[in-house]
Amino acid sequence: MSDFAAIWTPSDADIARAQVTRFIRDAVQPLGGEAALVADSPGLYAWSVAHPEDFWTAVWSYCGVIASQRWKSVLVGGDRMAPPDAVLGPRWFTGATLNFAENLLRRRDHEEALVLWTERGRDRALSFAELAESVARFAEFLRRSGVGVGDRVAGFLPNIPEAVVAMLATASIGALWSSCSPDFGPLGVVDRFGQIAPRVLITADGYRYGGKVHDSLARVREFLPALPSVERVVVVPNLDADAATDIGVMWRDALAEGDGAALRFEQLPFDHPLYVMYSSGTTGLPKCMVHGAGGTLLQHLKELVLHTDLTRNDRIFYFTTCGWMMWNWMVSSLAVGGTVVLYDGAPILRGRMPLWDLVATEQVSVFGTSAKWLALTEKEGAVPQLSHDLSSLRTILSTGSPLAEHSFDYVYEKVKRDVRLCSISGGTDIISCFALGDPTRPVYRGELQARGFGMKVEVWSDGGHSLQGEPGELVCTAPFPSMPVSFWNDPDKAKYHAAYFDMYPNVWRHGDWAELTGRGGLVIYGRSDATLNPGGVRIGTAEIYRQVEQL
Repeated sequence: MSDFAAIWTPSDADIARAQVTRFIRDAVQPLGGEAALVADSPGLYAWSVAHPEDFWTAVWSYCGVIASQRWKSVLVGGDRMAPPDAVLGPRWFTGATLNFAENLLRRRDHEEALVLWTERGRDRALSFAELAESVARFAEFLRRSGVGVGDRVAGFLPNIPEAVVAMLATASIGALWSSCSPDFGPLGVVDRFGQIAPRVLITADGYRYGGKVHDSLARVREFLPALPSVERVVVVPNLDADAATDIGVMWRDALAEGDGAALRFEQLPFDHPLYVMYSSGTTGLPKCMVHGAGGTLLQHLKELVLHTDLTRNDRIFYFTTCGWMMWNWMVSSLAVGGTVVLYDGAPILRGRMPLWDLVATEQVSVFGTSAKWLALTEKEGAVPQLSHDLSSLRTILSTGSPLAEHSFDYVYEKVKRDVRLCSISGGTDIISCFALGDPTRPVYRGELQARGFGMKVEVWSDGGHSLQGEPGELVCTAPFPSMPVSFWNDPDKAKYHAAYFDMYPNVWRHGDWAELTGRGGLVIYGRSDATLNPGGVRIGTAEIYRQVEQL
């Protein structure tokens, strides 16, 4: 555990204007009782896990979730996470009906909704009005193609606006969206999409990476025969605007089929399936995790608004592909009304740092990346505070692996002194975070600032005892809305149970080796199944990397 003093501390003004402060004042304290006594972020966390129904209802209200029907019960089965009869686990907001896409498309003005950057610089932008129109047209194309509630649509796409449009169109009609990055090989695609049997496949003709052109259609031709469920293929001309194809319909023609269509949103239960995400697939076929629309929406709103402090005036960027859950998380920023900046290409080019160019030019306020990229930037000798105008940058997010202490030092010495650096951790399994940032708390080297509000996260010994100040298994001991609604082709929930609940009965074991600090933060040492155990002392991968990187 880090013993250093705080490396960044919010000012009184920062705390006063933070959304979590307003949330406590406007949505929590008026509830009365114990809620009226909540005065700060640590108090909010304690109250949120003690009163989950009241907390998640307050998030719903404060963030303005759009629903056509109010819930009958906020939480049913809150005492069980993994039911022994494998029938139903906890259920949230039963009786409520809503549509995920409707919540993300609430803004319809001419401000920029999506901005695309490539290795060549700024490429194009879509306004909120243009995004809504494109979604309406592509949704109509899907309907005319026979896609309906519960069907699957798959994207084999780079991180471009068409991926966002296709996802939102899919969600608007109640179908399920699943995507793979186009650098996946044919077998990797079939291992994933082959399990869920999509009816429509959207692909680009290709993409550029590191200055080189990569053909996607050759891969599509190779794996398409192994996906007999696919009835229509849509090709986005990412490399050649005038491209034509012999394996499907061009994107422009698909939009033309839906020309003049109005936006329509299927109203569906809170836990209606939205996304199919995939485990790493290190042993056997990747597990297909199905995430519900309401849980994903509510969890993302909580994290973006309360933990990230995002507003409709912000511009947010995360370096990600469409195959990583951070893409889904970033796109949910549209529900807050912020501008989402996309990047398709290599993060480091010879003699140039395109992501810092993007941050400076687009005036990005929330910048997300990986711990590995920050380490590579440091090794490249980049000093962004001298080379770029980072005056707009307020928050840096890092995930993918534990952020080393020297990377904390690098950010504050070479990037920006007055920035909030948030190491965050969660996963595809929960399509969100167990621990992340807090705009009202200090930042300490090597630590994640706080546990997520409403997430009853603890660190346990092998014997199931709660620990503080020493490492153990990261667990969650109470239900939360973004738990998967199911695994695909897992009717008795055996795969689901084995993935998280085989070590501690009725307690989610996430698989991270972590330590809960006296300050309420977390230190993540790596995956618990990758720890070494010399002399009976378990050592995490992050600790090993930390020593190696000093050489």
